[in-house]
Amino acid sequence: MFQSLTDNLERAFKILKGQGRITEINVAETMKAVRKSLLDADVNYKIAKELTDNIKQKALGQNVLTAVSPNQLMVKIVHDELVQLMGSEHTELNVKANPSIILMSGLQGSGKTTHSAKLAHFLKTRRSKKVLLVAGDVYRPAAIDQLKVLGEQIQVDVFTEEGNNNPVSLAKKGVEYAKTMGHNVVIIDTAGRLAIDEEMMQEIGNIKDAVHPHEILFVVDAMTGQDAVNTAKAFNDKLNFDGVILTKLDGDTRGGAALTIRYVVQKPIKFVGVGEKIEDLDEFYPARMADRILGMGDIVGFVEKAQEQYDEKEAQLLQKKLAKDQFNFNDFLAQINQIKKMGNMKNLMSMIPGMGKAVENMDIDENAFKGIEAIIGSMTPEERANPAIINGSRRKRIAAGSGTTIQDVNKLIKQFEGTRKMMKMVATGGIKNTLKNIQHR
Repeated sequence: MFQSLTDNLERAFKILKGQGRITEINVAETMKAVRKSLLDADVNYKIAKELTDNIKQKALGQNVLTAVSPNQLMVKIVHDELVQLMGSEHTELNVKANPSIILMSGLQGSGKTTHSAKLAHFLKTRRSKKVLLVAGDVYRPAAIDQLKVLGEQIQVDVFTEEGNNNPVSLAKKGVEYAKTMGHNVVIIDTAGRLAIDEEMMQEIGNIKDAVHPHEILFVVDAMTGQDAVNTAKAFNDKLNFDGVILTKLDGDTRGGAALTIRYVVQKPIKFVGVGEKIEDLDEFYPARMADRILGMGDIVGFVEKAQEQYDEKEAQLLQKKLAKDQFNFNDFLAQINQIKKMGNMKNLMSMIPGMGKAVENMDIDENAFKGIEAIIGSMTPEERANPAIINGSRRKRIAAGSGTTIQDVNKLIKQFEGTRKMMKMVATGGIKNTLKNIQHR
């Protein structure tokens, strides 16, 4: 995410490294490099110039403290300006009404149908809402089928009506159905086109007038660059939407749309799609995004993702088992499943400060746990519960049953033992002694 922009900005800030003070000359040189970085990231020239002019003005007006280098001060000023550009504050989704009606808009191929389901999953799992999806794209049967499949996958109801090709009628009936069945959020997927046309705009305008949505969200593909900004402006002129869902932010995008879309339409980015999985939808926080652009990670976001999978009762039971040295392969597998639920592994690692550059060119296999799961799945219930009984002949049988080698099984058991020892030390308060032992080696 934004790795190219991050690298270019890092190079720009190096101009000030070793400088004793901020001067017009070194600031001008740095701003030239920053402006080029922004333009390379597909930020509009006018916006890039305005941003760097603001940064220059603030930098020249600063007295550099002894404890802060010019380079550090410049990073702080750029961070603050990026946050301001992207909207300053996080904007919550309005789902206070009962039912709350959310109208999804955007061009065909932007990820509208998929992100309707992702948003439904987000509201169900993180906001405890009973959600109804309305399949309103009557021109593309595949979209209706896709929404049905996704709805079944996340266990969310999908409203369709066989033979009804009137999207306005479908939307109205969907809302009435939600009221009858006790759904407190309705998400209406709508038809898109490959390009903006008057017929599409009129149709979605009619749906808006018919159901009076509490939220209109514009879904746009971040990889379309400045075209995303132009499309957002056209939709906003017609619909006056409430917020943006920026999709494919995990792809090879230069990031300019994310930086400037809010500036152009004066509407907040509310969510970003960061992967292909149904749970890969994050709320948008300008300050956290600025942190990531400047290579600082997003440790708050990382902790939040971990907390979403955290079950206090299970954690207490696990701690007791660890203290008694009863941690087994069932517990090990449960921990792996919790990690998997947190989302895209490369995206997660990039959220840890200092890890963004380290994982930039790494090919992280999302199926990396499959071999481990296969080996544990080939164990008997007794072996999973009591790993100590897994002798040589059992290891041979487990390897054959999982399609792996004895070396793979031995490696996993060794990793398991190491994990168990470390987790037991943490659970019993012995981590300080552990760290001392490591330091003395």
